[in-house]
Amino acid sequence: MTATEAKNRKTIVGDDDDLVDIEIPDTAHQISSDSWFQVAFVLTTGINSAYVLGYSGTIMVPLGWIGGVVGLLIATAISLYANTLIAKLHEFGGRRHIRYRDLAGFIYGRQAYHLTWGLQYVNLFMINCGFIILAGSALKAVYVLFRDDHTMKLPHFIAIAGLICAIFAIGIPHLSALGVWLAVSTILSLIYIVVAIVLSVRDGVKTPSRDYEIQGSSFSKIFTITGAAANLVFAFNTGMLPEIQATVRQPVVKNMMKALYFQFTAGVLPMYAVTFIGYWAYGSSTSTYLLNSVNGPLWVKALANISAILQSVISLHIFASPTYEYMDTKFGIKGNPLAIKNLMFRVMARGGYIAVSTLLSALLPFLGDFMSLTGAVSTFPLTFILANHMYYKAKNNKLNSMQKLWHWLNVVFFSLMSVAAAIAAVRLIAVDSKNFHVFADL
Repeated sequence: MTATEAKNRKTIVGDDDDLVDIEIPDTAHQISSDSWFQVAFVLTTGINSAYVLGYSGTIMVPLGWIGGVVGLLIATAISLYANTLIAKLHEFGGRRHIRYRDLAGFIYGRQAYHLTWGLQYVNLFMINCGFIILAGSALKAVYVLFRDDHTMKLPHFIAIAGLICAIFAIGIPHLSALGVWLAVSTILSLIYIVVAIVLSVRDGVKTPSRDYEIQGSSFSKIFTITGAAANLVFAFNTGMLPEIQATVRQPVVKNMMKALYFQFTAGVLPMYAVTFIGYWAYGSSTSTYLLNSVNGPLWVKALANISAILQSVISLHIFASPTYEYMDTKFGIKGNPLAIKNLMFRVMARGGYIAVSTLLSALLPFLGDFMSLTGAVSTFPLTFILANHMYYKAKNNKLNSMQKLWHWLNVVFFSLMSVAAAIAAVRLIAVDSKNFHVFADL
């Protein structure tokens, strides 16, 4: 055993109260430093990000009251279940799996390691593109409130949002360093959620007649409903759970379960409220960005949009952290984060990553399509298919026949859903590509 390997072993108390050595892979980022409460707020920040301002339009409008409400509740339950499976495998096989790809590689082999890393990278990259689109859209909304002269277009605001995200990424070295920014994120989330709810209720009371019918022909409804199913699971996207769990203190499984229970109880309530009330107020005409539908004082709407911009910057940093951790570990970036060498590396590496994300976001700024395609091609496989099959593979000898059948049913069902949702998402992108040109000003 090398000195590095020896350093990366931690003694813990196992299930049988025996001392067990758990090997921890080398990483440039901090691990086992955060309380379960801080990790819970990392998860809650993701679930109540500015994306929640789109769920009334991207989930409720295509699914209606019954499909939307029931679907969101079911998605909550199955997401908690799938994340629980992953959390329980964190210290499987005498090794602590601090990366999703490490866990898949340990269970399946080297090819699965690379495949999972590819899926996760696509998943997180597209989520981050969505955050940049959101921040740019919110920035444009503020501009339009005070100066609707169409001089600046959405791509300009997306570029500005990308620059802000890059500056933040350079200044925050790793996920655990967010610290007080998680409290700031929570306050920002509450601002735009409360404003959206209050203004939606006010508009809803004034407009007693609303249309809740699912729009489109029978054929088009099939695709929009299927795409909305992908948006359901996107709302709870935690395709980086092992990376988040790596930051929690021992006992990691017990503390992670506390964080998950917080996320899926108190954490989901603001998301439910703004999603359902937004749809109630505006019906099938609800915008894919709720703050574009509400009416109210300019300063209040500006405050909500500014909060959405800043919260998107923090949320992007969370979902980009596995990529940052990979780059920092690959090139041995350790020590003082403010050292010139480390600072310049972050400028080049993280600045380049966000520059590419920003360019793609400005090129194809179709937020709803991003959510559908991300849910289809990466969220379904990572969060549901892999979670069930990895648990089945890892615990095979301890599962009875009914439990094995249950996991296989989940694998088959979500595989079919993934294929169907991908087809629907590609169709949506094709339709939007006909209606809008690249660098569109939506």
